[in-house]
Amino acid sequence: MEAQAQGLLETEALQGRDDDTVASADFSSMLSEEEREELKAELVQLEDEITTLRQVLSAKERHLVEIKQKLGMNLMNELKQNFSRSWYDVQTTTAYKKTHETLSHAGQKATAAFSNVGTAISKKFGDMRNSPTFKSFEERVETTVTSLKVFFRRRRYEEAKEE
Repeated sequence: MEAQAQGLLETEALQGRDDDTVASADFSSMLSEEEREELKAELVQLEDEITTLRQVLSAKERHLVEIKQKLGMNLMNELKQNFSRSWYDVQTTTAYKKTHETLSHAGQKATAAFSNVGTAISKKFGDMRNSPTFKSFEERVETTVTSLKVFFRRRRYEEAKEE
């Protein structure tokens, strides 16, 4: 019979809907007046103990602040120390070291690639400057500049002559 009874009892903890069912159940009608009074007294005692513990904790926290002030410790110093300690912890992790190494290697490769691109561009400009097309363009620009200089010199000379 006990084996059959065990099948009816759940051995699992209460689940979400079971919690709601228990919370909404009214067990007060099942208690005797004496049990009810005992529970009320226990409830008052627990509430008093919780209040006392909160007061003790508050006093200890004030004492902690006083000691820290006497030692010259303030919130900013603690934050700096925590940040430094956390940053050190991060830097010593394997993941950080691997990432740092990978990014450093990638940076070196990128630097080399940019250097190669710069060299290639310089070489192309040099090749372009030595090309017949560029030489022809350069000569035309020089001729135009010379013509303009002569034109403006002549004009200034004629204006000065008229005055």
